[in-house]
This record gives sequence, C-alpha cells and structure tokens, in this order.
Amino acid sequence: MALLHLSKFVAGASSLNQRAFSVSAVAAAIQKMTRVRVVDNSTLGNTPYHRAPRVIHVYTKNGVGKVGDKVLLAIKGQKKKALIVGHKMPGARMTPRFDSNNVVLIEDSGNPTGTRIKVPIPTQLRKMEGDYSKLLAIASSFV
Repeated sequence: MALLHLSKFVAGASSLNQRAFSVSAVAAAIQKMTRVRVVDNSTLGNTPYHRAPRVIHVYTKNGVGKVGDKVLLAIKGQKKKALIVGHKMPGARMTPRFDSNNVVLIEDSGNPTGTRIKVPIPTQLRKMEGDYSKLLAIASSFV
C-alpha cells in the first residue's frame, strides 16, 4: 500500500518537471500601460520627471504595437502622440531587438517634435508604407 502511494507521488513529481513555463509574445510587446523611453531630443522627452512615460492607447486593430505603429503617451501630465522605433519583443528574422521600448514624439500632423534621434533606427522603417521620410532624415544611424 505504501509502495503504491509512493509511486503516485513520484509520477506526480515527474509530470511537474515536464511542464514548461511560457509567456505569450504579447506580454513583451508594446501595449497599454507599457513604459517607454523617448529617444529624440525634444524638450518634453528629455527633461527629468518622476514618472516614466506610459502608453495610453495603441493605434492598431489588436492593441499591440510594433515598429512603425503610432501610440498615445502620457508624459508629464500631457497626452502626446509618438511613433515606435524599437521594441524589446523579438520580431521576424533579421530584425533588430532593442534593450528598451523606444519611441519618438510626433505632432498630430506626423512631423517629429525633436530635431535629432539619439539611438539607431531599424532600416525596416524605410520599406514600410507611411510617411516616415522626415523621421528617417533626422536619424543619426540605422541598424
């Protein structure tokens, strides 16, 4: 009887070891309440503030932002639009993965607020449809 009970315990322990811990890809993507880093030289993005900028809304169908998508940020008590130029989530093959979620502040017309971008920009923005020409013009380097 005790031997049978012990075998059930060992079988249960081995099934626990076989379970894998997985996190969905959406957990690492840019979505609502994600903290981001402003990487241009705009005055609003560079002056220190006690709260990090956070995403309020992602302008996509599924609510998950990738490179080239527009988002709405809460930054220093204001609402500003921004463009995602890098994210932590691994994407398709041969696309760069960044250490932080990077955004560039833009105006309602789509023009960037700053005059320089301090980090490298993915080259896949060149191939995407949309008007990123002004953003690509102020970028210092590409990855």
